[in-house]
Amino acid sequence: MRVPSSTSFAILGAALIAISFGLARFAFGLFVPPIRDELELTPYVIGLIGSLPLISFMLATLVAPSTAKRLGARNTAVLSGIFGVIGLGLISQADGPVTLGGGVFACGICTGLMMPALTAAMQALVKRSVHGRVSAVMNAGTSVGVAVAVPAVLFMAGAWRYAYLSFAVLAAIGVLATWFLLPSVSRVTPSEAAPPPPVSALQWVSLSRLGVFAFIMGFVSSAYWIFAPDLVATLGALPPGSSGWLWLAVGIAGLGGAVIADLADRNNPPITHALMLMMLSASVALLAASPGQLPVAIFSALVFGLAYMSLTGLYLMSGIRLLPGRLSMGPVLPFLAVSLGQATGSPAAGFLVAEFGYADGFAMFAALGILVAILSPMYPRDGGAQADEEEESGLQAAYDYQLQDEEGEPYEPAELEGYEDEGHTEPEPDPDSEPAARQEPKADAGKPPQRPVP
Repeated sequence: MRVPSSTSFAILGAALIAISFGLARFAFGLFVPPIRDELELTPYVIGLIGSLPLISFMLATLVAPSTAKRLGARNTAVLSGIFGVIGLGLISQADGPVTLGGGVFACGICTGLMMPALTAAMQALVKRSVHGRVSAVMNAGTSVGVAVAVPAVLFMAGAWRYAYLSFAVLAAIGVLATWFLLPSVSRVTPSEAAPPPPVSALQWVSLSRLGVFAFIMGFVSSAYWIFAPDLVATLGALPPGSSGWLWLAVGIAGLGGAVIADLADRNNPPITHALMLMMLSASVALLAASPGQLPVAIFSALVFGLAYMSLTGLYLMSGIRLLPGRLSMGPVLPFLAVSLGQATGSPAAGFLVAEFGYADGFAMFAALGILVAILSPMYPRDGGAQADEEEESGLQAAYDYQLQDEEGEPYEPAELEGYEDEGHTEPEPDPDSEPAARQEPKADAGKPPQRPVP
């Protein structure tokens, strides 16, 4: 099997993220109005069902790193895709809350397994000097997937079953592409690289602060992800298909999130966090204030998409920086906190909507977000001295410090430079040197092994 170039891998990863995150996870809220009407579900039940994929996402994320090591990146990504096909297929055939809940739960497992599988493959196949760019392209897949769901609701507003069936077909195509295009590799750890230092008490305090902020952001955003389309259709009396324009705006604006997160790391993360969380809260309040005005609702979605994707990118970078040398743990903890907040906020939003109505319920969520935004000076700034210099900031610099030498500087292998982007030229090994890397166990042991590079 030919090893993909960095560009090809980034495109494949973005497509798989678009399916697993954009379609399997975030598209659900777009179809809440027709699903609620046809299955006769209350807002509270919808809120409970909306929390299920977040719970399964957290469970899958906890076992995903070890799964990727044991099964290899390709098999783990294929397993993720299979859960996506099953979940999307179950949703398309749902006849009640149990079937619907089972479908969204399977979709959450799909989401939780995909990113760790792609991260393991990236570490083994892509030159470390471009990890930041490749990761940014893959993360943009979430926004692309959200935008891809829009034509389905615009042209099939009342045919949500066919829309989800088409999503299942796309997920099946993704499984086939994964099997044929993604090599079965696991992450590589160079033998000369120093082991990561023990996590200090100061790091745990910083991680705890990061987790609290990520949890609150997930809690506040859950109301928008699950109930925003239902709000404009119910309270604003807009046509069901009009909610598709909201998700298109979220997807387009979200593409700028990675840029803002990178700029935040180069400047002042606490200030950026305060601004983005304030914008996210304002978008929630704005939608509740004018749900019947489509231009205002679309503007609210633009603000929400930019703020949400910027905040998740900022949490990703902060987690990597706070735990250098622990890539399987650093970005996972804040994402778990975001998912826990969304899993808690979804039924809470359903309860508040059922008790107080959409306007008051959304206003309460917005007020909480604004309050926490004021506390953003407590946001952890960086993970160590490596962030002090301007040239050592940004997503790529955060990835550079995931492998360090004995002096705590980024590890630079002497023997292997990595595959070239297009030709994958591999340097000749030095016969007098020791092997440069050790390969984690992986599946398909009977097949010719790949030659990954750190």
